[in-house]
Amino acid sequence: MSRRVLVLAHTGREESLKAAWEACAQLYDAGIVPVMQESELADMERFFGQLNQPVEILHDHVQLPDVELVMVLGGDGTILRAAELVREVDVPLLGVNLGHVGFLAESERADLAQTVEWIARRAYTVEERMTIDVQVWVRGQKIWHTWALNEAAIEKGNRERMLEVVTEVDERPLTTFGCDGVVLATPTGSTAYAFSAGGPVVWPEVEALLIVPISAHALFAKPLVVSPASRLAVEVLTRNGAQGVLWCDGRRSVDLPPGARVEVTKSATPVRLARTHQTPFSGRLVRKFELPIHGWRGPVPQSESIHTGPLPVVRTLRPMPPLQVPSGDRPDDTTDPATAK
Repeated sequence: MSRRVLVLAHTGREESLKAAWEACAQLYDAGIVPVMQESELADMERFFGQLNQPVEILHDHVQLPDVELVMVLGGDGTILRAAELVREVDVPLLGVNLGHVGFLAESERADLAQTVEWIARRAYTVEERMTIDVQVWVRGQKIWHTWALNEAAIEKGNRERMLEVVTEVDERPLTTFGCDGVVLATPTGSTAYAFSAGGPVVWPEVEALLIVPISAHALFAKPLVVSPASRLAVEVLTRNGAQGVLWCDGRRSVDLPPGARVEVTKSATPVRLARTHQTPFSGRLVRKFELPIHGWRGPVPQSESIHTGPLPVVRTLRPMPPLQVPSGDRPDDTTDPATAK
């Protein structure tokens, strides 16, 4: 049975379409059938002409469950778009960064040929990233239900008016404050919007939920990290009449009238990301954010591998006892030297 890899590209960028052209040719040469969406293939051929190798069309020639892997050419936004497409069919994503930071991407544009080789040899592992389930309630009615890989961001709808909210954890109110918004994020999203709002960086293998206020007018409005089993909620208060808007991964949005309630829980369906490098997350942080690490010496070697000579023995000298002067040889301090003979 032929192996198939779906190639997704940012069609608004010529560089992305060029990378897709090269990827399809390299996949075919490696014995893998490239698959593309019809609209993206048409955009690519409009720029560079018809491909010399056959490309199957998604939903016409092949269905998503028949695809082994999705190769995403673009930045984090393109990867989030791909996650919407494949989340329900359990197909992993492998990102090739053509954007700026590209935190979700696994390799860079210069490594495109090497990435195709890794795919051909199946030299990759798959990790699961936690997602969140998002519901919006208005006057007791559920008006919206979606999910997010990075975050659900509640923002003020009017620039001139603060959003008044109350946060809730496990069906208990926490605090009320005015703000520009609140970010409810996953560990994957801790390096996205929540990071820009001052939230903590959470390692991907740590299962947790984050609450990060945006420009809050309150003394106790700090970023919080809570259990993944918790139920988070943010209610838009009615006292100043301000409206909000909810954005999920910056791609899907719904208006929040005064009194609206947003509930977030851990979703049962993760997103699967393919990894070709076994680099620790700390190394990814250093590389993506270009963090200074000059002067680092590394961990101390284990004691079993250390070979030392005998330890020197340092002896401490005992203090000398005070000198005992015979009583007959002691000068008489009361004798006047002028009258002594």
